[in-house]
Amino acid sequence: MPRPIAAGLALGLLAAASFGTSGALVKPLLQAGWSPAAAVAVRVLIGGLVLLPIALVQLRGRWRTLWVGRWRILGMALVGVVGTQLFYFASLQTIPVGTAILIEYMAPLLLVAVAWALSRRAPRPVVLIGSALAVGGLVLIVSPGGDGALDPVGVLLAAGAMVGAAGYYVIAARPAHGLPSIALACVSLLFSAALLGLVGLTGLLPMTASFADVSVLGAVAAWWVPLLLVGIISTAVAYASSISASAILGARLAAFMGLLEVAMASLWAFLLIGEQLTLLQGLGGLLILGGIAFVRSDTGGDAEHADGIAGPAAPDLDAADETAGPSGDHVAHPRTSPIAMPAPARRRRSARLP
Repeated sequence: MPRPIAAGLALGLLAAASFGTSGALVKPLLQAGWSPAAAVAVRVLIGGLVLLPIALVQLRGRWRTLWVGRWRILGMALVGVVGTQLFYFASLQTIPVGTAILIEYMAPLLLVAVAWALSRRAPRPVVLIGSALAVGGLVLIVSPGGDGALDPVGVLLAAGAMVGAAGYYVIAARPAHGLPSIALACVSLLFSAALLGLVGLTGLLPMTASFADVSVLGAVAAWWVPLLLVGIISTAVAYASSISASAILGARLAAFMGLLEVAMASLWAFLLIGEQLTLLQGLGGLLILGGIAFVRSDTGGDAEHADGIAGPAAPDLDAADETAGPSGDHVAHPRTSPIAMPAPARRRRSARLP
C-alpha cells in the first residue's frame, strides 16, 4: 500500500475514533439541561481555539492563502459544520434518532450517485458491493425505526444533513491552494461558532446551558470537563484529521471511512458509559470495514477525478495563484516557470514559435 494512502487511512481511522467519542461526552451535558445547539456551538468554539496556535504557525507568512481559500472556508463552515448540525438536530424533532443517523450517513452513496450522474459511467462492481456492505453494516448498528409513519418534513431535514455531510467531504478533498488542513479546520470551526451564535441570538434555535456538575465517565465533574474533552478530542482532533484524510483519500473513500464513526460511537458508549453493545452491532462494524475494503480496491478512482468527487485530490499544480515559499516570498511554480524548463524543451518550444 503506498505510504500516502496508508497515512490517509490512518488519519481517517483517527477521525472516526475521535468523532465517535462525542456522543458519550455530550450526553451528560444534554441530560443536565444543555440544548444541542448550545453544546455544538461551544464545542466548535473550543475546537477552533485549540487548533488556533498550530494554524497561526502554519499560516505565518502565508496569510494570503486565507483569502485564496475563502470560499472553501465558507463552504466548510456553512455546509460541512453548521448546515449538517442544524439539519440533523432539526430532524430529531419528528423522526427517531436511528432513522436520522441512517439517512445522514447515506452521504457516501450520494457521492457515488453524483459521480455516476456526472461521468455517465456506472460504478465498478467493487464499489457497488462495498456500498451494499457498508449500508448493511450501518443498518445493523443504528437499528432505525420507531412507531408510526415517518414525518416527511423530518425525513427531508435528515436528507439535508446527508447533503451537508457529503458536501463536507467534497470541500475537504478540494485542492488546497496552499491552505494547510489544520488551518482550514481551525478557521472553519471558529467561523461556525460565530454563525451558530448568531442563529441562537435570532431565537431560531434554543440556546440553553446548565452550569451544574454532571456525571461523566462514572464520576461527578464540573460542567466544563466534558465540554473541554469534546472540544479537544471530538472536535479539534477529529476535524483536523478528517480534513487531512479527505485531502489524501478523496471525498468518496473518506466518506466511507466516515461510516466507522457510527461503529466507534457504539464502542465508546459501551466502554465509557456502559451502554449495551450487541452482536449485531459488532457484525455491522465488520460489514462497514468490508465495504471500505471493496471501495478502496477500486483502481479506477483516479480516472474519475475529473468530476471532483470520486477520486483523491489531485496535486495543486495549476493553481492560479503563486505558491508561497518557506520565507513567505512568492515563487513561481515549476510547471509555469520557463526558467525551470529543461534547456532542450525550451529550444523545442522556441522552434515552434513564429
